[in-house]
Amino acid sequence: MKEIISTDSAPAAIGPYSQAVRVSGQGMLFCSGQIPLDPKSGDVIGKTAGDQCRQVMKNLEAVLKASGAGFSDVVKTTIFLTDMADFGEVNEIYAGCFDSEPPARSTVQVSRLPKDVRVKIEAIAVI
Repeated sequence: MKEIISTDSAPAAIGPYSQAVRVSGQGMLFCSGQIPLDPKSGDVIGKTAGDQCRQVMKNLEAVLKASGAGFSDVVKTTIFLTDMADFGEVNEIYAGCFDSEPPARSTVQVSRLPKDVRVKIEAIAVI
């Protein structure tokens, strides 16, 4: 019924969760939130929210690709920011990943994210 998706092209889970889970027969893919970690070293990439967002989107793309999906299959995202003042910078990077039909989205400010990063993004896709 469910299939665990895992790829070395994105950071390994740092807790008891999967990078993504595909629900067989439903065509649904639920991607865990990605933070700006280098998949090989585990180091945080980027100081600014924009630089971190670029790495987050690379990581998210790698998880989507491992399941046979891409950004065009994403129907919903949630963006977590530690400072809503970073919204414009993150929005610009994010928008570049979705050509003509962007997914539904929520953006929320949180007090803290793992490894004290500035941005985390999770996604749901239909494949």
